[in-house]
Amino acid sequence: MMMSGKTRVAGVMGWPVTHSRSPRLHGWWLEEHGIDGAYIPLPVRPEDFATAVRALPMLGFAGANVTVPHKEAALRACDDVSDLAERIGAVNTLVCRDDGTLYGDNTDGFGFLENLRAGCRGWQADAGPAVVLGAGGAARAVVAALQDAGCPEVRLTNRTRARAEELAASLGGAMTVVDWDARAEALDGAGLLVNTTTLGMEGAPPLEMPLDPLPRGALVTDIVYAPLVTDLLTRAEARGNPVVDGLGMLLHQGRPGFEAWFGVFPEVTDDLRRFVLGEPGA
Repeated sequence: MMMSGKTRVAGVMGWPVTHSRSPRLHGWWLEEHGIDGAYIPLPVRPEDFATAVRALPMLGFAGANVTVPHKEAALRACDDVSDLAERIGAVNTLVCRDDGTLYGDNTDGFGFLENLRAGCRGWQADAGPAVVLGAGGAARAVVAALQDAGCPEVRLTNRTRARAEELAASLGGAMTVVDWDARAEALDGAGLLVNTTTLGMEGAPPLEMPLDPLPRGALVTDIVYAPLVTDLLTRAEARGNPVVDGLGMLLHQGRPGFEAWFGVFPEVTDDLRRFVLGEPGA
């Protein structure tokens, strides 16, 4: 990677950060558009995050993505944040302004919706109630995005009900908290099922989710992308439901940040998907 005195630099802050696919993603776009830029992994321990993030403008960075476990801390570290990031309570995209201040945004919800629209042509958020599994940071971004897109009702269920109730209380709107044991019943009449938990992820316990009550036309998506096709998606597809994998959420959420740092709003293509996954021939 050749760098000049005018190279614009961004990166991804996390701990650990070796697993992140963001450097491959942004590296592809930089090469595709012939931009004098670089995107690098920035491993930062939680106890060092506040100091490290404030150093970004001083070091000449254009900005950075923020991944686990720093998204909530990033919200507190910014000089200014978007209304959406404030509402979600987390920042995943930092922009270093010319005056040395830090602006924070959350593009996870944008990535989630764009992934569904690209993966299931004609999908509309107002088509029916959405059932969301989980109540962590990803669930907050997903629920906020669905609400803003016009989803008529969100049925939220989590293994720890108190966390789901806390999320529902903070975001408000047409939300119903459902006991985890009653999660299958919540599928009745739903237009969308979203798994935001780690259940079904490689190395995690399986997701036990009966699908019998789910309408055949309901879209099923899993924000997990390791494995790319989870058991939930396999079972949903087998019964005739449209499905969308979770990789596109990662790819699409990176687009607004890339535009802010490098001046181009990039596209998500099949070749990019293959490259980020490390597939042969990409």
